[in-house]
Amino acid sequence: QLQLVESGGGLVQPGGSLRLSCAASGAALDYYAIGWFRQAPGKEREKISCISASGIYTNYVASVRGRFTVSRDNAKNTADLQMNSLKPEDTAVYYCNYRGVSGSFSDYWGQGTQVTVSS
Repeated sequence: QLQLVESGGGLVQPGGSLRLSCAASGAALDYYAIGWFRQAPGKEREKISCISASGIYTNYVASVRGRFTVSRDNAKNTADLQMNSLKPEDTAVYYCNYRGVSGSFSDYWGQGTQVTVSS
């Protein structure tokens, strides 16, 4: 069964950058779209970006568009989220998840990786 593990979070100053990684095991990522989500304290989890199985198509929520870039390397079974110009409101736990042919994301969620943007 496909499992994803997030890494790369940390503490960064406003305006800084981080690169998150999503590593897959148990199956190949090739057939799945990958979504990046985040959950800030006291808020619901929100999808912030998605990349198609081929990597050709991407989309972003308005609040991160132009600052975040999603990518994937199917040969390495990984997906990344490059985050630039970080703001305090980007502080959250970040998760990746996969979407198969059903059109729905998996019910399984990893532990995520904490991103804290603070001076």
